[in-house]
Amino acid sequence: MSPLERFDTVVVGSGFGGSVVAARLTEGGHEVCVLERGRAYPPGSFPRAPEGMRDNFWDPSEGLYGLFNVWSFRSRNPLKFKGLEAVVASGLGGGSLIYANVLIRKDERWFVQEDRDGAYEHWPVTRSMLDPYYDRAERVLLPTELPRGAPYDGVRKAAEMRTAARRLGLTAGRAPIAVTFGNPGADPAPGLCIEESLPNYHGRGRLTCLLCGECDIGCNYGSKNTLDFNYLPIAARGGASIRPSCEVRALRPATNGGEQGYEVDYVEHAEAVDDPSTASGSDRPTSRDLPPRTLWSKRVVLAAGTLGSTYLLLANRESLPGLSSRLGSRFCGNGDLLGFFTRAWRGYGPRPLRSHYGPVITTYVHGEDELDGNGAQGRGFYIEDGGAPEFTQWLVESAQSKSTIRRVARFAWHLARRRITGSPESDVSALFRGLIGTATASSTSMPVLGMGRDVPDGQMTLRDGRYLHVDWSIKTSRAYFDRLRGTMRQLAGGMGASFVDNPIWYLRRVVTVHPLGGCPMGRDPQEGVVDAQGRVFGHPGLYVADGAVMPGPVGPNPSLTIAALAERTAERILEE
Repeated sequence: MSPLERFDTVVVGSGFGGSVVAARLTEGGHEVCVLERGRAYPPGSFPRAPEGMRDNFWDPSEGLYGLFNVWSFRSRNPLKFKGLEAVVASGLGGGSLIYANVLIRKDERWFVQEDRDGAYEHWPVTRSMLDPYYDRAERVLLPTELPRGAPYDGVRKAAEMRTAARRLGLTAGRAPIAVTFGNPGADPAPGLCIEESLPNYHGRGRLTCLLCGECDIGCNYGSKNTLDFNYLPIAARGGASIRPSCEVRALRPATNGGEQGYEVDYVEHAEAVDDPSTASGSDRPTSRDLPPRTLWSKRVVLAAGTLGSTYLLLANRESLPGLSSRLGSRFCGNGDLLGFFTRAWRGYGPRPLRSHYGPVITTYVHGEDELDGNGAQGRGFYIEDGGAPEFTQWLVESAQSKSTIRRVARFAWHLARRRITGSPESDVSALFRGLIGTATASSTSMPVLGMGRDVPDGQMTLRDGRYLHVDWSIKTSRAYFDRLRGTMRQLAGGMGASFVDNPIWYLRRVVTVHPLGGCPMGRDPQEGVVDAQGRVFGHPGLYVADGAVMPGPVGPNPSLTIAALAERTAERILEE
């Protein structure tokens, strides 16, 4: 039997936890291996055509190796629809590939111990403790605001949101976003070649933001400051072995040469992902029979995301005796709620919002915690303007079936009348313009994203020993969601628009793109799975560094807080 590969640290996952830890440990001289289940996505590789989008999902057991991993967690009672959907990423760079770039620090007052509504939520760290690590992360991720002046003033949704918020007396601002609009010392402009001080992981050229609204489906221009353009290149420069398409299946304590550490089993999907002869998901080999590979490391940092890291600990519980009974607890969706503003109208005509133009998110509206007349606390929230790729505007227009039928009938009538009457007029450009219509439905609508302090009382478990299950419902957070929806409705009114719920709300379900918890921080094993440094209680050398460690919702988009905590974990590892 050949000797196992040895590393100082194996990092499982390459998102806002894993990339940060890998970069900082290699800078400190550690031999690091990063195992990422998804493949690398250089600029230009994100699919757009229906054929590519069809297979752009992650389920290796079915021959799918794409970007989006979609989960549906349902109530144990099949007659109830309560629960949630979750969307996470699978690719080198983790969630940064599909997130909306927003980097906001967790509110100082939201590092709470116990709310008036009885939702216990202890944070063993404070804002002042994290601020130095927020600073470090921002120096790498480079958040900035949407520039002022042309052509950025054409991002209408941003101005409309801020104006409506001011009318309602709400706090609003330009969101700090990890997007490159221009080079240092030069005026911002779309489509410029980005000057990089450190070559990015892919060695590809990047362009400044083209305002195309495609942030959430992968930026093909490299305008987003995703982790494969900053932290991962730092790790690669320091000698880290970065291995895409490598999915971890098991881990267990093991000695190697008398030294205590962990064996990590993983499988390689690379052959199935890269083989052009198996381009279609239905034709690709699946992961069911892949041979496992094993390596040994002094320490393991789980950073596979809330769902991935918690699943690995649950699935390997027998090999890791003594894990806290709190494993799987404190799950929440960070208060995520998707809604829509539609039919924005002035007194004299439509009010174009142009949600497809600009970065996906540019503006936030902040709702503080507040007490009602009975002393119960209203949990705070953020509301952010949403965007969508330009091609989705055609989908919105084509969905207006009655209007489409009328336009087609009118076009056919005018064309037939010209032929019947023998009209000499041969220019039909105006007729074709009428066939497209006014485009009012798409131009006056936009998605709107809410997030905040829902109650973190969900529980993650395994069903039949292999299937991840989340027992969570909106019931205990209903007051929060009702307040959030009410403010969304007020904002829509301030913009002359109507508010429309996501249809699954009527099934008492929500969609989260920010799942948190499962391995919460705590002061001891009775309160959490890891301590304030991310160390797993009872298992020296085992860490968790991602959204799973949150003992409750972050409130705003959690990416920056995950990165800051990972910076802090990496510092503690180096100190030890």
